[in-house]
Amino acid sequence: MDLSQMGENTRSVRAGERLDRRVGGVTTPIHTAAAYMAADDVEGAYRYPRYLNIPTQAAPAEKLAALEGAETAIALASGMAAISSSLLAVLQTGDHVVLQADLYGGTHRFLMAELTRLGIGFTMVPQADAGRLEAAVTERTRAVFVETPSNPLLRVIDLEGVAAMARKRGLVSMVDNTFASPINQKPLALGFDLSIHSGTKYLNGHSDLNCGLVAGPKALVDAVKERAINFGQTLNTYDCYLLERGMKTLSLRMARHNDNAQAVAEWLAARKGISAVHYPGLPTHPGHELAKRQMLGFGGMMSFALDCSPEAARTFMDALTLVLEAVSLGGIESLACFPAVTSHAKMPREDRLAIGVGDTLVRLSVGCEDAADIIADLAQAMDAAGVA
Repeated sequence: MDLSQMGENTRSVRAGERLDRRVGGVTTPIHTAAAYMAADDVEGAYRYPRYLNIPTQAAPAEKLAALEGAETAIALASGMAAISSSLLAVLQTGDHVVLQADLYGGTHRFLMAELTRLGIGFTMVPQADAGRLEAAVTERTRAVFVETPSNPLLRVIDLEGVAAMARKRGLVSMVDNTFASPINQKPLALGFDLSIHSGTKYLNGHSDLNCGLVAGPKALVDAVKERAINFGQTLNTYDCYLLERGMKTLSLRMARHNDNAQAVAEWLAARKGISAVHYPGLPTHPGHELAKRQMLGFGGMMSFALDCSPEAARTFMDALTLVLEAVSLGGIESLACFPAVTSHAKMPREDRLAIGVGDTLVRLSVGCEDAADIIADLAQAMDAAGVA
């Protein structure tokens, strides 16, 4: 069965599976052992969970590789494990990395707390594009890191342009592909070296585990894998099972996320009391045309700014009943939060405001409920808060 010639839904369901045909189960079994006997088919002769060489660990990684069009992939303990091990695989003391400024707050914190401590330089580029990122490259630069659509403002970066710049300058190109998922965006096909995910979000899709994944060419992913092994960032086999199970419905879920988010974004854009809606599926979004070219769907994430006081915004959040206030995203249930006090809480306020994350900005992860019900809940909460 050549899955590379088959469709997205088929690859979501069948790629990577490790069926035990002696028993006949139609799902990958969970291998719970921490100690294994010698095996001829394993490099180094022994399987060991920290070495990421257990069949249960390989299943979701191979599924992602099939969906990303990658040579290989690995599954790790969190999205930050995937980001940190990828950066540290190519950076050492004295090196430099160029990144866009409007990054996930956890990535920003890692730069400030860890790269600085390790003597690795970095430059964060506001309003990043290929030209601005290249202007920040120095003789010590070894990598470029972007996130598109970005968290939480859904800014879109030209992946093909950035990848071409990176190749020209001899840099490793990395992209956080979490918001788009491999269903909506294929960075490797556009020339990127590594596609990185917080699998906690869309890949798993059920808000019940933390994980991260990295996909790309084998030589580079092996370097990331070595960092992950040394730092103990392994994902346990039970969570690998949950991840693979969640990924089986990824293509189906993303289709619903895409449709629901488009409907909600269009409603918000027409609603009084909203000063801005950030969603690449809207023609008014500055990255809309670019998103149409490089994305296969616009995704389930958006953010919007309430035109009210922070106190009224708090009342709006408290009044939501269907949409849950929670810090994660990408699950089948709709979730909302204030990035200023969640994902970007550790970013200095002046830096946060500089990239557009204000106190009344709401990040909305549109779930798989009926779009009309999500909209009705947002409407009644705005009415309760006097946002009009």
